[in-house]
Amino acid sequence: MKRSLRWFNGSGMLLILAGCQAGDPLPMETTPNPPPQPTYTVTRTEAEWRQQLTPEQYRVLRQAGTERPFGEVYEQFKQQGGGTYYCAGCGAELFSSQEKFDSHCGWPSFYDPSNARNVKTRDDFSLGQVRTEVLCAKCGGHLGHVFKGEGFDTPTDLRYCINGVALKFVPAKPSPARPASEP
Repeated sequence: MKRSLRWFNGSGMLLILAGCQAGDPLPMETTPNPPPQPTYTVTRTEAEWRQQLTPEQYRVLRQAGTERPFGEVYEQFKQQGGGTYYCAGCGAELFSSQEKFDSHCGWPSFYDPSNARNVKTRDDFSLGQVRTEVLCAKCGGHLGHVFKGEGFDTPTDLRYCINGVALKFVPAKPSPARPASEP
């Protein structure tokens, strides 16, 4: 089934991508305004999650999947300017561009959450080793993993390696122009 995808790029312009195939990986959702912040734990049935999320978002957020590295979402992330990243599942604020960096790992990377109470971690033994899984504290969505001690020149020495499809980006509003000062 062919469809067109509407999303806002980093400058607030509406872009329409025509000819996308259903099930194709889509770019990170970008919207001009921040979503309402959940003040409670967000719970939905699996059918409701499937209806709300794209198939790739569902696979990552609800089934702890991983998007492919160095894909379209990663390239989009590297080109995004200032702004804030929210959970694609529930809209909770998670990360800011002030804490993002390019770790060259193929996935969006941050050294700290912008709103720590919306991010939680737990041990993940899924690959026969202990890793630290990163989850949205509001909806329980799988975001990725966090790694410590890799030697990046960041204030925390942490790398939050996050699936881009699990995020929604809201570009920072441009600052109003200052009038030129007169002599």
